Amino acid sequence: MGERMAGQALHWLGTAARRAGSAARTGGRVLLDLALPPTCIACKAIVGTPGTLCAACWRDLRLIERPYCERLGTPFPFEDGATRLSVEAVTDPPAFDRARAATLFGPVSQDLVHGLKYADRMDLALPMARLMARAGADLLADADLILPVPLHGLRLWRRRFNQAALLARHVSHLSGVPVRTDVLRRVRATPSQVSLSREERRANVAGAFDVPPPLRAAVEGRHLLLVDDVMTTGATLESCARVLRRSSAAAIDVLTFARVVDGG
Repeated sequence: MGERMAGQALHWLGTAARRAGSAARTGGRVLLDLALPPTCIACKAIVGTPGTLCAACWRDLRLIERPYCERLGTPFPFEDGATRLSVEAVTDPPAFDRARAATLFGPVSQDLVHGLKYADRMDLALPMARLMARAGADLLADADLILPVPLHGLRLWRRRFNQAALLARHVSHLSGVPVRTDVLRRVRATPSQVSLSREERRANVAGAFDVPPPLRAAVEGRHLLLVDDVMTTGATLESCARVLRRSSAAAIDVLTFARVVDGG
């Protein structure tokens, strides 16, 4: 009897201690939120939940929704009930099979992309990847393997991390599709493409990527998903896709956070 009562007392004390610890942690979080309230990941306005956008930035983000070209992922201005491919997809089809992007490239998406890429805001990668996983759900359902667009070793050393690889890892975690960062290699350093035309971009990245022969079995016969932060003309992603085709990939899709659209 005495032993049972002692055991019950110890159980009660343990439960009370756990509850007190939980209350202390909750109270600590409340105090921290009061002292350092969570802010919008784009504009720094105060928000209710960490790692989110404020209402104004969310409204201005310009998510890409259907109707869009099933091949290029570019939005159509209206739904006509029939059109599935854009004129560009028919007249100048890309080297990849399908492309999707979470947002149109605009002020808010630019802030997020540049924050991740140039300001070491690695905290942005997960919320960006969540939007990418939503936009690319149909691609992820078919994918066997995720491959980020690689940086050349010198640029990786300067930047210290590859933003595409970081996004790819988060998308992999969210979707359950495995990711590999060692298969697709950037074998030639290329100048920045920011000020280049479409044709100049294509020439700039020609021959810049490769899959080492010992790793080609990893892509042979598989459905691949290329991941990058932004698609502008698609030259980089097409160059990657051509290399993967030569390595006998069965299909190649593309998923980016933002998409530059003429007139957008």
